Amino acid sequence: MTQMNAVGWFDIYVDDLARATKFYETVLDTKLEAMGDPTGESQMMSFPAEMSAYGAGGALTKAPHAGPGVGGTIVYFSVQDCAQEQARVEAAGGQVIRPKFSIGEFGFVALLQDTEGNMIGLNSLK
Repeated sequence: MTQMNAVGWFDIYVDDLARATKFYETVLDTKLEAMGDPTGESQMMSFPAEMSAYGAGGALTKAPHAGPGVGGTIVYFSVQDCAQEQARVEAAGGQVIRPKFSIGEFGFVALLQDTEGNMIGLNSLK
């Protein structure tokens, strides 16, 4: 049996898809793309992903069966230097919960709250 990564996909649930899309595009300096929902129940904006590469793809999702909020699950975005993305959070409508801090040999993390109330993390090696 082939060893697999624990995460194969993620959804970040949102109330306002346009507002959340603008937040993530601004903070991560990237472009999200509209994608179809196989169930036809949700509206989705996909993060850039190469599905055959290491790591997981994911999307912002507006759905009738789930909503945003701070809870027990945090998605960590891999970035070059989390201080750069952290610097864009407040202007994009979010909040820095815990500024960039060291996690030893694994680099650095910053904890943020997006425009929808979700807690997310940034992770970088420098």
